[in-house]
Parts: sequence; structure tokens; C-alpha cells
Amino acid sequence: MSQPRPVALADVDLTDLDRFAQNQAWGQFHTLREQAPVFWQPEVGVGSGFWAVTRYDDIMAVDKDAETYTSTQFVNLEEVDDDLQDLRRSMLETDGVRHRALRKLIQREFGRGPLTRTYEEFLRGLTRSTVDAALPKGEFDFVTEISADFPIQVLARLLDVPNEDTDKLIDWGNQMIGNTDPDYAEHLVTEPSSDQFRHLPFRSPAAIEVFEYGRELARQRKGGDGTDLISLLVNRTPEDGEPLTATDFDNYFLLLVVAGNETTRHTISQAMLTLIEHPDQLALLRAKPELIPNAVEEFLRWASPVYHFRRTATRDVELNGQQIKEGEKVVMWFAAGNRDERAFENPYELDVTRRPNNHLAFGTGMHTCMGNSLARLEIRLMFEELIPRLDGIELAGEVTRVRSNFVNGIKRFPVRVRTS
Repeated sequence: MSQPRPVALADVDLTDLDRFAQNQAWGQFHTLREQAPVFWQPEVGVGSGFWAVTRYDDIMAVDKDAETYTSTQFVNLEEVDDDLQDLRRSMLETDGVRHRALRKLIQREFGRGPLTRTYEEFLRGLTRSTVDAALPKGEFDFVTEISADFPIQVLARLLDVPNEDTDKLIDWGNQMIGNTDPDYAEHLVTEPSSDQFRHLPFRSPAAIEVFEYGRELARQRKGGDGTDLISLLVNRTPEDGEPLTATDFDNYFLLLVVAGNETTRHTISQAMLTLIEHPDQLALLRAKPELIPNAVEEFLRWASPVYHFRRTATRDVELNGQQIKEGEKVVMWFAAGNRDERAFENPYELDVTRRPNNHLAFGTGMHTCMGNSLARLEIRLMFEELIPRLDGIELAGEVTRVRSNFVNGIKRFPVRVRTS
């Protein structure tokens, strides 16, 4: 990707989902970073508008200041009715003591040390199985056969659910995260028909099926001695002494289903696509596979699988010269920060040797993605298994993207491969 074509400030519209589906967000982000790093974006008919924060340092400042920029008013652009907030609240929509208590319920299991000791060789076997099944086909959809298959297999093991349920988990995740894409969702979040589901996460009827599925797992494992994530959630008490309610469990389980699949899946897809577009970098990794762990960080920066997360101002505050009022939405555009020339030299170049690489793909501060070590492990294992076996890979058709300004995802990615 070279520096994107400039977009006039007057033409910037971060609510135009078709621009994101056409991979045209980067020109808007560039313009905003240079001309209006804290930019008021109106939302016509769907919200009250928001402040778009696009420079790296400003994003860091917002994400680390939970007292001024709270998550408790929800973290997506949707404005959830006051009387529905407690019903829809997950760990993402908490701050402070309760947030830490909810994280610690299963945070230890996601730590780098436990993952490496307990899961690395097992996950490498899963990775090999996915690659073994895909490559002999010669021509296939990379999303379906590789980048969606592997993370969902991992999630199934962590939840201890049958392999035959993985297609359901993928479909539910697509419907919820893809709630602005007609290929995924019947009731788009931007349309009035979604009002009947406003009490559900992502305004998605798929949440009902996820809740029912999780409740049955909880019923089976309550009081047992299992070590899967469901058993831990239903049999541990948060350190603040406040047990999980049934609603807490519903929302925690749904978060695991979504976060445990989508981010890693889209990063693997975006990374492979950019390696096709940067054959010199693919050749370098083939020649020096020891660079792959470092390359994972560059893949994450480049992919920026989550475009943004939102906060809400708890008081009147100034940010980079703009006066933000209490109650206004403040949206951190992580993807924009990951292309900030102030933070990254030559940010529009893929460089698998880049150091340091303090990207924003997982956020920062108390809300740093809890699964970041697992995601890094999965991405590393995938490319350690895949790259040495590729003599060649090329596009075999059109790449299509998720119609979303939340997730930077690829839906279809046909490839043709030659193997060694």
C-alpha cells in the first residue's frame, strides 16, 4: 500500500460503510491526521455524532484515561438506551474495580506463559491439520479454508465444545460483527428492523442462539472440576466478591465467541493478502523464518483488524485543541493510529523487520485485549507452518471485504497455491 490518495476534509465521512468495504478508509484517516486529528463526525439518522481521534498519541491518551473517557456508556458507535445498558453490559463496558475482577476470572489462562506451556504444541498440531487440509486443493478460498478454520478450532478447544459446532460459532460471529453487511445480517443495525432486537448485543437475533448455547454449557458444567473456559466462568467468583449474574455470564460467553474468532481470523487473512502484494517480504520470511515472530507484530499493525473503539467523555475536556463536552462520544480509530507517520517510519510500507513496533491493534491501558497473547501465538503458528510450504501463492479472483467501519475484515479471498 502506497500513501493513499488524499481526500478533501469536506468529503470525509467515517459513517460511509461502502468506503470501508472498498478499502478506502486510509485516505480519510490520512487527511484527518494531518488536518483535523480530533474531528467531529455527524451521524445522520443513527446517532448523535462523535469525535474521531486519529493520531497515535491522542489515541493512547484517551485509552489510558478511563476516568475522563469511560467505557461504561458502551464501546461501539450504537447508542444503547439507558434502560437496556445493564442488560447488554459485558466486561468491555465496565471500568475500574469491576472490570479488573471480570478480567481476572480467566486472564491467567490467556497469559503468554500458560499458553506456551499448555497449548503451543497442541495448537501447532491444529495449525498443521488446517494447512494440510487446504494446500492440496491448489485453489481455494483462504478465508474459509485457513483463516476462519484455525481460530475457530482453537476456540472450540478452549470452550470444550464439539468440532461439529464450529460452523455455528462462525455463523453467529459473522451475524453479530457483520451487523452492517447484508451478506451476513438479515436485520442491519442501521435499519429500523433492528429496533426489535435493541435489547441484544449488536442488535442481532443471533445473540439469542449464542445465549441459549452458552446457558446449556453452563448448566452442564456448574459444580464440576473442568478447566475449560466455561467451567472457570461458572465455578469461580470474581475477586470483588460479586458473583456473575445470569446476564453477566450470557454477555461474557458471547464476548468469548466473538473475540475468540474474529480478530485473529481477519489478521491472518490481511497478513496473507499483503504478503501476496509484497512478494519481497514473503521471500524474506521464506529465507529467514526466524523473522516470523517479529513479523507477527507488523501483520497486526498492518491488518488493524478492529478499526475503532468508542469511549464517552465524563466531563468537559480539551483534546488536541478541540473542546469535547461531557456525554459526547470519543472514538479511537486504532487503524488510523497504526498508519501515523509520527509513530511509525514509512507506515504505508510492510516491513517484517520493523522494530520497535508498538502498534495499537489490541488497544492499550486497562482495556488491552485480554486474548492478545493467544492471538499472537495463533498467528505465529499459522505462518510458521504455512510459509515454508508455499512455493507460490497468487490471487485467483476478487477479494471482497466486510461492509463495516468496525471490523477490518475480508469475506472472500480466492487463492491459487504451489507447494514445496
